[in-house]
Amino acid sequence: SPAESPAAPTASAPAEISTPTLASAAAPAQIPAASALPAADSTAARRTRFLPMRRRMDREINKIKYVYKGELMLGLTASYGTLDSEDSDLWLVIDNIDLDASIFTVNPFIGYFFRDNMCLGARFGYSQVSGHLGSAALNLGETNDINLSLEDIALKSDNISFGIFMRSYAGLDPKGHFGFFGELELSMSSGTSEFSYTTGGELKQTFGDNTKLKLSFNPGMAVYILPNVCTTVSFGLGGFQYVKTTQKDAEGNKTGSRSYSNMRFRLNLAEIRIGMVVHLWNKKKVR
Repeated sequence: SPAESPAAPTASAPAEISTPTLASAAAPAQIPAASALPAADSTAARRTRFLPMRRRMDREINKIKYVYKGELMLGLTASYGTLDSEDSDLWLVIDNIDLDASIFTVNPFIGYFFRDNMCLGARFGYSQVSGHLGSAALNLGETNDINLSLEDIALKSDNISFGIFMRSYAGLDPKGHFGFFGELELSMSSGTSEFSYTTGGELKQTFGDNTKLKLSFNPGMAVYILPNVCTTVSFGLGGFQYVKTTQKDAEGNKTGSRSYSNMRFRLNLAEIRIGMVVHLWNKKKVR
């Protein structure tokens, strides 16, 4: 048995050698599994925290399809306003006023709906402003000792414009007859103006060239009166604009120039537009 005792460790040696081999073979399988769990958890956490835009921002505004993808719309909006001497009660400190003024705008446009309730389009425009002040007297009272009289002042301005817009609709009823829309427009206009006045019995005139770049927001409401015809009313709520004006005399010589920019958000009564829109499509729809 003393001779066989060294053989016992020799017989058990293969078992000891195979044991680390099994441990070393199992270890690589456990290391990736342990490292994969935190990565999967972190990926799931990122997906839960940063959801896709459609899932995070979907408030079901487009649940009612007011306008369908693939439609083409042709429209026209117009506005007109006047101011005359009958409105002189608005001028509390001006007496003997003889005023006549008007503003007229017309805007044809075309748009294509690249998806339900959303479209891209182009708009053309023409506007005319004219006014004449025959006479007016400014009296601030005897204590202020300020009296001023004006006469024979006239203003005329003509402008043409071109712009691109993006409009998004939201239906109000299940049948899609009534809806609201929001519109973002980038436009550029150019035109001329003429200002004349009388001083010392002599008529003087000043001419100007106007250029305006404007980014505006115009919400509104639309109502279908026929299956493919709807009326719209939009309101100008302002935005950002840049204006440059160059003044010239009667001979065409440049006498001065000015430019300014501003950002203003408020209701502009001169930009309330009433329009008619025709929708064209090549698919049968039921409203």
